[in-house]
Amino acid sequence: MTAPDTGTHTYADADAAAVTAAVAVAEKLVGPVIRGIDGDLAEAVAAAIERDNPDAEVVVDDQGGYVRISVPRRCVLTRASLEEELGRAFRLSELEPALAAFAGRLKQTEEQLVWYLERQD
Repeated sequence: MTAPDTGTHTYADADAAAVTAAVAVAEKLVGPVIRGIDGDLAEAVAAAIERDNPDAEVVVDDQGGYVRISVPRRCVLTRASLEEELGRAFRLSELEPALAAFAGRLKQTEEQLVWYLERQD
């Protein structure tokens, strides 16, 4: 894998997540990384995040095996928006097996997931 904005160095798979996380923090991007096994779920998460973050630039990077969804500084995903995109009931805890990783910190409730850059105690 070639890390963005770091030249053309190739990194082993074990280091790829660390490099990607470092780049995301440097660019102040946060958000989920969804396993590409369920394409419908990944698409629904991306669409719901776009809906829940209307004033933010949402970047969707589909790498086949995973989909990285990034938003500058703060990314919100609500249960209501995800259910609307999926067309069925969905508990946010059901997203956990598909969540390969994420950038930033994560605050989770039954109604929403919020990825953010700075600590919010």
